Amino acid sequence: MRTRQHMRTLFSLQMYCFFSIYTKFSLLFFEFFAYFGNFSYLCTVKTQIMPIGNVTPDSFYASSRLDGPSAVLAWARQALDDGADILDIGACSTRPGSMPASEEEEWSRLEPTLTALRRELPNARLSLDTFRPEIARRALDSFGAMIINDISGGCEAMTKVVRDAQVPYIWTLRGEMDLPSRRPDMADIDYILDPGFGFIGSVEKDYECMRRMSALRAYEKPILVGISRKSMVYKPLGLTPETCLCATQALQLYALQQGATILRTHDVAATREVIQLCELLFVI
Repeated sequence: MRTRQHMRTLFSLQMYCFFSIYTKFSLLFFEFFAYFGNFSYLCTVKTQIMPIGNVTPDSFYASSRLDGPSAVLAWARQALDDGADILDIGACSTRPGSMPASEEEEWSRLEPTLTALRRELPNARLSLDTFRPEIARRALDSFGAMIINDISGGCEAMTKVVRDAQVPYIWTLRGEMDLPSRRPDMADIDYILDPGFGFIGSVEKDYECMRRMSALRAYEKPILVGISRKSMVYKPLGLTPETCLCATQALQLYALQQGATILRTHDVAATREVIQLCELLFVI
């Protein structure tokens, strides 16, 4: 009797220890998951780099301004050598307070630029940064398929253009994280979600949006983050667009933890380093 009682007691103690260790391990696991986000997601989705090329004289970051096709080609080749995946080209500044170029001026800048890129770099993946449906239509008709990167937030005229052309569309949410659930009309479009940093209203709202960004993973769509050298990075630190690269990299790392799969950036090589370190953190 004593032997059986002893064995039952010993077995109970062993099971208690096992479940105690298991419970503690599980709690640690879920605490880590809650803090860092879905790290398995980071391990399985290749993060893409989208460098910013502006064929404009007035973009907020001077080093991104490209004067003519020759400058664009030199920029594009360097970006691709540094590890870029998608080249984002814009010809109308949308910085706060700027006066947009006319539609014809925007097209006069874009047409020779896209001609040169298609001729010299035919395999490069292109993204067109425009909020004008007619510019998007003309570019698609003249130069073939490319991503349309639109800050308008999904206006009806632009979504008709991308739907008819069946091309990917970068949908800028302007901080409205639940917008996809309220737009069933977008279900047949191949879209990429952009929270819209810089177009939400204030630096404080930008950070509030970034803290909630991981909620976008529920839509199971690529997530683009464009925070490179923007005011949400440099203003709180008393810096300038020219001096905030390190701060940009810090926020890019956080964005990756929150689910970003495309980083739109002025600095391809530096962004590639952020991605490589993030992969080391979450894979090894």
